[in-house]
Amino acid sequence: MRRFVVVSDIHSNLQALQAVLGAAEEEEVYCLGDLVGYGASPNEVLELLKDRGAKAVMGNHDNAAVTGDTGWFNARAAMAVLWTRANLTEENVAYLSRLPMQLREDLEGVKAYMAHGSPDDQLREYVDPRTHGDLFQHYLAKTGSALVALGHTHVPYSWGGERGRVFNPGSVGQPRDGDPRAAYAMVTVDGGSSSLDLRRAEYDVRRAARKIIDAGLPRQLADRLLVGL
Repeated sequence: MRRFVVVSDIHSNLQALQAVLGAAEEEEVYCLGDLVGYGASPNEVLELLKDRGAKAVMGNHDNAAVTGDTGWFNARAAMAVLWTRANLTEENVAYLSRLPMQLREDLEGVKAYMAHGSPDDQLREYVDPRTHGDLFQHYLAKTGSALVALGHTHVPYSWGGERGRVFNPGSVGQPRDGDPRAAYAMVTVDGGSSSLDLRRAEYDVRRAARKIIDAGLPRQLADRLLVGL
């Protein structure tokens, strides 16, 4: 039996990540991208993930922080990208630049595929069950996987079909489903099958919001943390 934690969209929220990793104890950690952006603690988040030995893929905010290309972002998100880029250490810029676009893992006989967006557009496609549910069998077949983990939407879901499961753990650092608690998934694989538990972790949301304001980032990025939107 093997257990591991899947997180996504941490967005430089150190307090939220600490709460999730504290709840997950010593489990392996996989991250589906957007480690940075929006929040005020990009270096601290990256150091914590590296210390934990997390395996991560690149998200669109990670890519923008490396390249400086904000063409895909609204004004507030672009401001946060440029602030992040200016405040990252050279070592952490290099770390982000090395992140792969996708991961393929064999987990105790369960083939898993992980990306930030989708198997068709790893960086930018938003996969929502209401608009993409009829593509989930395609994703499982295309990747040759029984488990497909995607991020980017900041909304958790789990879908199961005859070929396997497609899921999103939600966002650690900026949930958008009306619940401000940090979201993550606990996956257990055993005997060639897997089970999934979508979870939430309480954390000091107001402290994370205050750090955003104190850093001079747009206040809306702080205010939305309080309501999970």
